[in-house]
Amino acid sequence: MVKHINIKISGRVWGIGFRFCAYEKFVDLGLAGKAENTQDGVLVDAEGPEEKLEELIKWCHTGPSGAKIDKVEVVEIAEPFVPLKMG
Repeated sequence: MVKHINIKISGRVWGIGFRFCAYEKFVDLGLAGKAENTQDGVLVDAEGPEEKLEELIKWCHTGPSGAKIDKVEVVEIAEPFVPLKMG
C-alpha cells in the first residue's frame, strides 16, 4: 500500500549533508520525496510503498555520518505527495 508521511528529525542534522543523503535514500528506495531544513532540524516528506517507508524511517534514526539524532517523529499524511514543478 502506498502511503505519504512526514518525518521530523531533530538533533545535530545541519551542516552534515542530511538533506542530500536523504535524497539519495529516496532514490535508492524508489520513493518520491523531499527534505528541507526547519528551525528544529530536518523535515522529510516522502511517499511510496509502506515497507520502503519503514526502511527510510529506520535510516532517519541514524542518518548520515556525523548526525546525532535526538528525536524522530512520523506523521501519516492523507493527501498525496506533490513534487515541486520547475519552470
